[in-house]
Amino acid sequence: MLILECPYCGVKAEETELHAGGQAHIKRETVGSDDDSFEHYLFTRANPRGVHLERWRHANGCGKWFHAARSTTTLEVFGTYSAQTTEPPKDIVDVITAKNPDWSFDQWRGLS
Repeated sequence: MLILECPYCGVKAEETELHAGGQAHIKRETVGSDDDSFEHYLFTRANPRGVHLERWRHANGCGKWFHAARSTTTLEVFGTYSAQTTEPPKDIVDVITAKNPDWSFDQWRGLS
């Protein structure tokens, strides 16, 4: 079972108490944008094995959205942090790169 700690209220919650919200740190398209951009947003995503940054909502707790860094292959959680940030905190990136030397935030977002 996946257990994540809410960075707002500090509760360690099982995934049944949370709601997954998809990939973190992506530009969310609006319905009013052109069809190609919206189609790309909905259907075109890299889904490699390994570390993912995801959005989660503490549905059965404080109700706030937060981000989590975890491995999709081992379910290891590297940390959780506020959804207000534009990139993961340095301490979480350091933990990720210590165990996954080839991982970088820019590469994960498709910028390098």
